[in-house]
Amino acid sequence: MFADRKAGAKGDILTIVVAESAVAQSSQNKSSKRESSLEDAIARFVYAGVGTARGGQLPGSSGSGKASYSGGGDVSNTQSLSARAAVLVTDVLPNGNLVVEGVRVVTFSGETQYVVLRGIVRADDISRENSVVSTNIADARVEFHSEGSLTDAQKRGWLAKVYEKLRPL
Repeated sequence: MFADRKAGAKGDILTIVVAESAVAQSSQNKSSKRESSLEDAIARFVYAGVGTARGGQLPGSSGSGKASYSGGGDVSNTQSLSARAAVLVTDVLPNGNLVVEGVRVVTFSGETQYVVLRGIVRADDISRENSVVSTNIADARVEFHSEGSLTDAQKRGWLAKVYEKLRPL
């Protein structure tokens, strides 16, 4: 009568408190340089029938080339996500851990957002409110997908994608 009702059997419902954050930073610099040269000369050149070089000039050739490249870039990305979703206990492992899985679909103004949650929860990590924080889920898989006209408007068209692949640097 006064006991806490916590998920612990197959078919029970558990609330997941999604509190995820990720930070990624990357920096890169590149530099390359190439130089080449070619010199060629003939010290003595005799024409057929004539015993000396033509006009006292020696034939010769020379060439040179240089190339250099310098480039770099910085990437900084920070993401934070918070949500609450109920999941279903799909299995209880022999050690008492719970396999959980759930999907939440929210549609608003033509946009549909799907939240997919999967993982393994220790019974000890379940609070008195029958909830667990997403950072305490083993083999956690938290996916957010969106569909709709707003999501489509943010994507590049196929022609822009082809141009990006083919354009010269």
